[in-house]
Amino acid sequence: MVAQLTRNERQLALIILLAISLCGLAMAVAGGGDPLGVHGAIVLLAGIAGTFGVISSYYAPEPDDSRLDRYFDDPSRMGIVLAMVWVVAGLFVGDWIAWQLVNPNLTFDAAWSSFGRLRPVHTSGVIFGFGGNALIATSFYVLQRTSRARLPDQLSPWFVLLGYNLFCVIAATGYLMGVTQSKEYAEPEWYADIWLVIVWVTYFIIYLRTLARRKEPHIYVSNWYYMAFILVVAILHIVNNLAVPVSIGQAKSYSAFSGVQDAMTQWWYGHNAVAFFLTAGFLGMMYYYLPVRAGRPIFSYRLSIISFWGITFMYMWAGSHHLHYTALPHWVQTLGMTFSVMLLVPSWASAGNALLTLNGAWHKVRDDATLRFMMAAAAFYGLVTFEGSFMAIRSVNSLSHYTDWTVGHVHVGALGWVAMITFGAIYASVPWLWKRERMYSGRLVEVHFWLSLAGTVVYVFAMWNSGIIQGLMWRTYNESGTLAYSFVDSLVAMHPYYVARAIGGLLFLIGALVACYNIWMTIRTADQPADERVADHPVPALAGLSAPQPAE
Repeated sequence: MVAQLTRNERQLALIILLAISLCGLAMAVAGGGDPLGVHGAIVLLAGIAGTFGVISSYYAPEPDDSRLDRYFDDPSRMGIVLAMVWVVAGLFVGDWIAWQLVNPNLTFDAAWSSFGRLRPVHTSGVIFGFGGNALIATSFYVLQRTSRARLPDQLSPWFVLLGYNLFCVIAATGYLMGVTQSKEYAEPEWYADIWLVIVWVTYFIIYLRTLARRKEPHIYVSNWYYMAFILVVAILHIVNNLAVPVSIGQAKSYSAFSGVQDAMTQWWYGHNAVAFFLTAGFLGMMYYYLPVRAGRPIFSYRLSIISFWGITFMYMWAGSHHLHYTALPHWVQTLGMTFSVMLLVPSWASAGNALLTLNGAWHKVRDDATLRFMMAAAAFYGLVTFEGSFMAIRSVNSLSHYTDWTVGHVHVGALGWVAMITFGAIYASVPWLWKRERMYSGRLVEVHFWLSLAGTVVYVFAMWNSGIIQGLMWRTYNESGTLAYSFVDSLVAMHPYYVARAIGGLLFLIGALVACYNIWMTIRTADQPADERVADHPVPALAGLSAPQPAE
């Protein structure tokens, strides 16, 4: 990695790493035994390791100018590897806590292994660790191909990728120590938030610099979605995490908001994190990889732009539907419900556009499990957006909210939409990035697809059933007007569904392990003479727009 940097970039990397090391040392000294001190030690070790890595190759020969004739794909390769590491870790923790709900003794009487601490490790690991690394890796890949421009330098992409993963490690270890901002979406503390802002702004600047250098005059639709994802997530993160630290030597801080304002801010953040991190970014992924893999143009390029603006505008107003029957003003609840129902139109426009793109290529879906991942993802996206709009209606929400129905709904999107489109994009990218004709084993891709589909269906149907039963039991009254069932009664009724949920999660985890093996073997077999490798896809020279062309 260091050998790819110019001498000036190596000097800048050393300055950055020394600054990181000094910050880590200051945190470790100021924090002492506080979690801030532990995180300071982690930052210090990361800075020292990076510094020694740069110094060890500091006097390596300057990279050849011929590198400028090829796309810079090494960060994408590393991002895919890191994404697979995070998905296995995140799914393992998720299935562990699913079994804890079946048998609470699986906490081992250790505070770090409790459900309350492991749950945010699971959610942040799969959403931010897996999803975030996949988005960074694929966005760098797609940006260069659709712009016919190389990334602007070789240092900032590595800074974004490795800096983002340092944030993910700080967040996960903080959760294990019980360090969060105590919000609905568990958030790491103030110092991690500041670091993420620096990394994320750099990410956005890379995008702008590359687009400014593009040789293709048209900005392909995937880049619209990727840029919206980067920009809006930055805004959401900054506003939701405004906080005042107790002191410079403690991890604890207090939110700048309180009461109903804090609740509204949390769900403005929470629902738009779904909108722009888990929807817009992955729609950008879908609009590139699905047409390229299918060998078909997008069914309607104009519709993809219309749905982009519909999603971008309407999602911003939908968060308050999470706060029905609370102290939030009734008109704000109604506004959120209304926009949530309206969101069905641009959301189904995107899902329909993806599925109609496969017209004339359904025989490929039958034979190509990678394309089938993408097709299933589009179908699940249509399902989850319909369900989300339906659950936002106040009368439906009175039954579904606080029940496992919501958990099932979330995992239709997380497993069916986000994970499947990501696995499809990764299976398409790995042979292209490592210059192989195909994955090591097409049969293992098939096995992974059916394990993922089975795991998703088992998980979701278990949670749909348990959630509706919960909601009905909680609102059932006897003849005297009191509740017919206690909370413990409803919990006992959930036990078989919790077993099914854990089995579904286990199937999905096994599928991810199969994917890791297949990807690893594909990478290993890439170590062969260059003349035996398959040409890069698209061609390594900065020529030719490799995005699917507009049909209109």
